[in-house]
Amino acid sequence: MERQLPKEYYTKLEAIQAIDFVIYDLVLYLNTHPDDAQAIQQYNYYSAYSSRLKTEFEACFGPLRFGMPTQELQHWEWAESPWPWQV
Repeated sequence: MERQLPKEYYTKLEAIQAIDFVIYDLVLYLNTHPDDAQAIQQYNYYSAYSSRLKTEFEACFGPLRFGMPTQELQHWEWAESPWPWQV
């Protein structure tokens, strides 16, 4: 039986995906404009924001990123949570 996920799961995951898209777009831009200080500032801001969102998500729903430590050292959570591409 598939576990039902709360609406908050999808809302938080969508926010992470949106911010990571912005980061990816900034990376592509910075590859051709490496001296653009404003773009670098935006990249740094959104990277930190993405990290905070992912940390909050993982605190609520378990590991999102491969290699992230689990909260419970006696149990491996990575295989139990639905992976982002499964939702």
